[in-house]
Amino acid sequence: MKYKIIVDSCTDLTQEMKNDQRIKSVPLTIQIGDKTIVDDETFEQKEFLRLVNESSETPKTACPSPDAYMQEMKGEEDVFVVTLSGNLSGSYNSALIAKEMYIEQWGHKNIEVINSCSASIGQTLIANKLIKLIDKGLEFNEIVEKIQEFRANMKTKFVLQDVSTLAKNGRLTKIQSILVSVLNIKPILAGTKDGHIEKLGQARGFQKALKELVKYIEADAINAKEKILGIAHCNNYEKAMELKDMILEKINFKDYLIVDTAGISSTYANNGGIIVSY
Repeated sequence: MKYKIIVDSCTDLTQEMKNDQRIKSVPLTIQIGDKTIVDDETFEQKEFLRLVNESSETPKTACPSPDAYMQEMKGEEDVFVVTLSGNLSGSYNSALIAKEMYIEQWGHKNIEVINSCSASIGQTLIANKLIKLIDKGLEFNEIVEKIQEFRANMKTKFVLQDVSTLAKNGRLTKIQSILVSVLNIKPILAGTKDGHIEKLGQARGFQKALKELVKYIEADAINAKEKILGIAHCNNYEKAMELKDMILEKINFKDYLIVDTAGISSTYANNGGIIVSY
């Protein structure tokens, strides 16, 4: 049985996954002032961060159109679509509409649209798990069942070094913004089961926030020996590697992978941000 995995571009892929012909990425777009950036292989992170830093406006993102998804659904393969959280973006709903459009125009075939209830490296882990299940030779319905279980047990947490984007778009109150900028308070955040964002805690300074993050991971990393630790970073490889060592010193994960953020993840993680999923 042949399969295709379609991901939106908030999925921060490893180089190996980028080279896998079974994986197709559908880009979101980012608007900064009058400049539109397509989140595909042309995305340049350093230039993007410069533009964000120089702009007084909040970057705005737009999800792929249903037609963009539908075009990738064509072919003989059965299809899995992985999108960022439906509570954070319209990407999931766009993919659902695309599935309906495809079936109406071309007839039924197996298409499973997966709301990651996460973002960035969380989506990466779901796509990676799909590859593993496909390589085992499992049938479509078996893969759907197992990937839903995998998603339900996956956790995502993150620490931001630069919260200017959150401040610009109103996700931080004025008082919180002052605390962050003047007192160097770094929030420790997490994805909820349904794909919203909640605050777990905070620490003064990025290094202390990373140490607190490790404690949170240690507290809820169930069956770590069977899981992959995923870390995404926005222009912060050294700290990502340091965090990986801090986590693996405490928790015996099966393996790990580290990726740099592409456009959408960079928009919200901002310069220096680190995202962890497991």
